[in-house]
Amino acid sequence: MAPQVKIDTEAVRALAELLRKTDLTEIEYQENSTRIKVLRSVQQTVVPVSDLSALTPTMSQNISTNAVSASPAKEEEKNNFANHPGVIEAQMVGTVYLAPGPGADPFITVGSKVEQGQTLFIIEAMKVMNMIKAPKAGTVKHIFVKDAQPVEYGDPIVVVE
Repeated sequence: MAPQVKIDTEAVRALAELLRKTDLTEIEYQENSTRIKVLRSVQQTVVPVSDLSALTPTMSQNISTNAVSASPAKEEEKNNFANHPGVIEAQMVGTVYLAPGPGADPFITVGSKVEQGQTLFIIEAMKVMNMIKAPKAGTVKHIFVKDAQPVEYGDPIVVVE
């Protein structure tokens, strides 16, 4: 007969709340022989690593050339839009791509009309291309980043009004 396992529901709830607050997609906790893993689903489009060459130049080129030359969004730009309800921030640490591939037209430009669910940009994180979609329809008022620029979690990327 298999041993009975007591589930610590408070720990599961606490981990789930931590996921929600931090926008993480999974968290795992282990103490002695007890392990709890909590996952949440996130709407994103994933491009397999084998297809990266179709979307971006070699990752090693981007990392070596852009990490050094990329400059963060200007503080004055951030301050102008800091409390704007249409700011869309980086949901993860990675590299922002404003176009689907090298030499391709960008997904959006300032003044572009966008529909809810339309791809605004890509954030490459750990060799996974995450298509970031518009949460609402509107007009692109400002773009804070340049193509292939590294971003941190919470950095402003675009303003859609």
